[in-house]
Amino acid sequence: MKMSMVKQAAMAVVVVAMGCMAVIALILTLVQHHSVDLPHRMQYGMVFDAGSTHTSLYMYRWPGNKENNTGVVSQMLVCDVDGNGISSYARDPPAAGLSLRKCLDSALAVVPDNQLRETPVYLGATAGMRLLQLQNQTQSDQVLEQVTKVIQGYPFDFRGARILSGMEEGAYGWITTNYLQEGFIKHGFEGGWVRPKGRKIWGALDMGGSSTQIAFTPGQPVRDPASALGPKLYGYQYEVYTHSYLCYGKEQTMRQLQVHLLKMSGSTRPVNHPCYHLGDNLTLTLGDLYDSPCVVRPVTFDPASVVTFTGTSEPLQCLNQIKNITNLAACSLAPDCGFNGVYQPPVIGNFFAFSAYYYTFDFLGLAPQSSLSQATTTIDTFCKRTWNSLKKEYAVKDKYLRDYCASANYIMTVLLDGYKFNQTWGNIYFQRQVADTDIGWTLGYMLNLTNLIPSELPLVVTGVQRSQWAAEVFFIVFAVFLSLMVLVLLWLWNPQDGRGNK
Repeated sequence: MKMSMVKQAAMAVVVVAMGCMAVIALILTLVQHHSVDLPHRMQYGMVFDAGSTHTSLYMYRWPGNKENNTGVVSQMLVCDVDGNGISSYARDPPAAGLSLRKCLDSALAVVPDNQLRETPVYLGATAGMRLLQLQNQTQSDQVLEQVTKVIQGYPFDFRGARILSGMEEGAYGWITTNYLQEGFIKHGFEGGWVRPKGRKIWGALDMGGSSTQIAFTPGQPVRDPASALGPKLYGYQYEVYTHSYLCYGKEQTMRQLQVHLLKMSGSTRPVNHPCYHLGDNLTLTLGDLYDSPCVVRPVTFDPASVVTFTGTSEPLQCLNQIKNITNLAACSLAPDCGFNGVYQPPVIGNFFAFSAYYYTFDFLGLAPQSSLSQATTTIDTFCKRTWNSLKKEYAVKDKYLRDYCASANYIMTVLLDGYKFNQTWGNIYFQRQVADTDIGWTLGYMLNLTNLIPSELPLVVTGVQRSQWAAEVFFIVFAVFLSLMVLVLLWLWNPQDGRGNK
């Protein structure tokens, strides 16, 4: 009887201990759990910049979660399409679509296979297509149809091809500029994204082949609603002045200058070109010269006739002729006016000047900044050089080399006489990239469009600290051990022993 009582007491102790261990393990399992968001997979998006002189594909990526409903976007791929801009294929629209294949294939190799069909692709056409639309709506539509057909043949989420307005182009360039300068959002020391205090908002100066844009936040309300945009980014609203001068991009201005000089020359041949270098000659057909809605055609002319422009290396005369075609007189008496009679509030703050601004000033050694006197002297010296001396020094294609003098003088005219940077020249920075990302409208376009792309739901895992996990394992193992002890006691305990001791 005594042995039986001892065994019963031992078993009771083991069972109680096992129950305690189980309760402790259960408590440890239920308390102090931590939920952790797993890293979001990257999302991808692409924008074709279909400019007047060339097309480029820009690929961006951003985390699946977004900050204040806007993606934190970075550039990961740039692909230059072979050939000229898509507007140059007006007489062969299928070739416009085929020209995109090389870059689409490059993108196909970069995006993960399981994300191809959810990767948005956009094509934005700018001033070159705006001009084609003015010239021939049918050809413009056919070009867009053909690029659409080709892109739709790839397993991406194609969102459409369209012609951007000049205002959109300017505003998106402004968004890109300030995003790269962390004017909208930055990563704080605490590890999260914050709106910077005392942030500096930059202006944007863009010059393409067929248009030029200015965009900035003025120090006063914009008086012309047609020049005002209010983009909302990262939860905040902004007011931006922006204007696009169609036909005043670099290439179209050079064309206007040639037509102007031809008209001024009367019947004199060849036509002296003060912006071309002494010893340089350029021959064009009248059909090519007048093939633009930005110039006034004569009532009658022979498209097959040719005209030769001969360089005279006269920088002062070059500058004066450029001022004649820029139509500065329309704003001579108006305080809030840019050029060509366009309303513009006074410029304020710092500006990035990119695209043709940057390429021209970088070639002349004036980027990213230079004093006004240095810029003036450098341009004057360059324009006085002979064609032979330039050819010996620079391995640059003739069509680019001959235009640097004229484009530099045009840039000075726009910035000083047009936009009125006379007193704030030092606020202009001529740059192509910031933080390894190209400055232009495409990133701003993607940033704006990510507002329409839903965030991914966070992937969450639940866990405990290492010490708590170790304690849980200990008590669970101990409870199992005690359970085994109960089984052993039950196996060893022979109830007959108790009856035999009576």
